[in-house]
Amino acid sequence: MRSWLPRAASPTAFAPRAKTGGPPPRETRRGSRARSGPPPAGSYSLAVKRRLVVAAAALALATPALAALPQVHARAYLVEDGQTGQVLARYHERARVPIASLTKLMTVLLTVERTKPSDVVTVAPGAASVGESSIELRPGERLTVRELLEGALIQSANDAADALAYYVGRGSEARFVAMMNTRARQLGLRDTHYTRPDGLDAPGHVSSARDVTKLARLLMRHALVRSIVRRQSATIAGGRVLHTWNDLLATFPGVFGVKTGHTSAAGWNEVASLDRRGVFVYGTILGSPDRTTRNADLSALLRWALSRYRRIPVLRAGHVYAKVEVGYGQAPVDLVPARGLIRPVRIDQPLLERVVAMAAVALPVLRGERLGEIRVYQGPRLVARQPLVAGRTVKRPGALGRAAFYGGRTLDHMWGWLP
Repeated sequence: MRSWLPRAASPTAFAPRAKTGGPPPRETRRGSRARSGPPPAGSYSLAVKRRLVVAAAALALATPALAALPQVHARAYLVEDGQTGQVLARYHERARVPIASLTKLMTVLLTVERTKPSDVVTVAPGAASVGESSIELRPGERLTVRELLEGALIQSANDAADALAYYVGRGSEARFVAMMNTRARQLGLRDTHYTRPDGLDAPGHVSSARDVTKLARLLMRHALVRSIVRRQSATIAGGRVLHTWNDLLATFPGVFGVKTGHTSAAGWNEVASLDRRGVFVYGTILGSPDRTTRNADLSALLRWALSRYRRIPVLRAGHVYAKVEVGYGQAPVDLVPARGLIRPVRIDQPLLERVVAMAAVALPVLRGERLGEIRVYQGPRLVARQPLVAGRTVKRPGALGRAAFYGGRTLDHMWGWLP
């Protein structure tokens, strides 16, 4: 395997070094040629290329002055890209605070990981006696897992969440809470500790905006959950009509989930998912003073993300970003990304591509062989980083091919000597 490139941290600190004894790295223009003959076996040089690229979104949109990050009246918030988890805005996102019914995200996750939607649950007496938000379950009543998930996610019913906890915990709420904390550790939710499956106020029951958002992103991978949280109402067993507490489903186009929560200790909380105009984000807000403020502040954060970011292809699969000389009269080998990448980028800043690749390489070259790297920056921030690989295989010529190549070069030199 060729060792072609030392690691580097930033575009300013990046200083590639050639292999010991080889030529120093050099700046080249795209398409420049490094050498005409075959490189000696095992030797190479590096070509470093920079190219300023205007983000496609910036070209496509006549954007007015960008909105400033809104003032938010809450204990904590976080806005991040829905696919990569890249943080777009944050405030006290690691603060450990009560989260009320956002707790039910973990209750639902354990349920969908361990049950089937058609499983039938017999409501335990302990679940039917819980207060606050409720769908008035009765001890011994039988509902499907799906119906209880709808009750827990749409109407945020505590008795529905507790019924699921008793079922998955094999009759023990305490066992289920232990499962919740074990799963939180497995997922790296370092700011989270559960003491209840429903989110009612209890000592030591805390999480953070970062952990809640991470959990919501994971939970939304389940098609069943996605189909439930986007609904504003549903009807389940006993003719119970459920209504959502998520006002943004009706008032903010593109919002399709996820969960709200409120207690006296936690304040008004929500994690929302938004997919609109090429922007897919999660927004979490914890500890708002009232429902109206929560809705207004979370809407403002989502509008800010829409005004500032777009998801665009920052690296295109199959696009040639550099070429490598291979000698013996062969055409240079195209270098393409190992895969295309789509990333959220600010629409008011250009992108800078930085390519570091071999300027010449000894044959043979195999298709897919790593011969370089491309990094895309927006300002000081690294947006994308991908290996550049050979777009085709080039075999080393045999003895006759090499003889013909050198014979041709000799004739060229002889003709050059003639007057």
